Amino acid sequence: MERSAFEQAWILSDGNAGNVRQAQSLAAALHLSPLEWTLRSRAPWRWLAPRRVPGAEGAFDDGFREALDAPPGLAIGCGRQAALATRLLRARGAKVVQVLDPRLSPAHWDIVVAPAHDRLAGANVITLQGSLHPVDDAWLARARTAFPALGTLPGPRTTLLVGGPTAAARFDGASLDRWFDTVAATVAAEGGSLLLSASRRTPAALRERLRARCAHVGRRCWFDASDGPNPYPGMLAWADRIVCTPDSVNMLSEACATNAPVFVADPHCVRGRIGGFLDGLAGAGRVRALHGPLDAFEVRPLRETARVAAEVRQRLALA
Repeated sequence: MERSAFEQAWILSDGNAGNVRQAQSLAAALHLSPLEWTLRSRAPWRWLAPRRVPGAEGAFDDGFREALDAPPGLAIGCGRQAALATRLLRARGAKVVQVLDPRLSPAHWDIVVAPAHDRLAGANVITLQGSLHPVDDAWLARARTAFPALGTLPGPRTTLLVGGPTAAARFDGASLDRWFDTVAATVAAEGGSLLLSASRRTPAALRERLRARCAHVGRRCWFDASDGPNPYPGMLAWADRIVCTPDSVNMLSEACATNAPVFVADPHCVRGRIGGFLDGLAGAGRVRALHGPLDAFEVRPLRETARVAAEVRQRLALA
């Protein structure tokens, strides 16, 4: 049976894990089995993307340039390099959805999906709180099945998710020690379990600092591939509460998609757009600042991906 144009789909990114995950999550919510492209862009177009300057068709490697002659029915891009690629595909007849603010007029794309804290407006803009991700009830159930041992640990289980410092969310070893001490004190008082997952963005010095601390407190800690398969999905799925460093919209969005209360370390010290995102979460009662005991509070999971996918499907009249 011949595939419809809708079934012929691509997702495009620069390979950055956060961008890949958002594009994949939207494609999955649209029930696509897309061809995935990791774009390798050349200078000077790499610096100018997504501006479509003369010769932009040569911005990417030969394989992608040749593929432009047979565009898909639908392309989903995430990130600035992908925004140039989706512009090129649209000019060849593809329907295109661009995830994240491309920093140009949204009119260059069929749909732009952007977080509310980017404050992007337009008739073809779909806004969401946080980021696109795969976390829903089915995902959490699969994660519990994949990591059953975490569910046997004494409760309450406190998951600590550690990212890395950024220009907008600065922190150092002393900050991390203070946050860790707050969490560890609660875990010790309750006789529960600490589960800790670092990120690929966590600096090596902070990883080693945490590894030493976890040797005395943690029940299950993961820092890199030397610790075995990454149990991050299971840590989300089995958590009775989650504590996050304040630096990552993606990490916070996924934590807030669970049924667990989420505590954020020093959210009021964060600047810029991510600060606005954290203010929105706090105002909605979805997160609280990390201070002293981690008392439970009622939450509603934040899940935007299915809603965004339904709106994309409706706007593009996808069958």
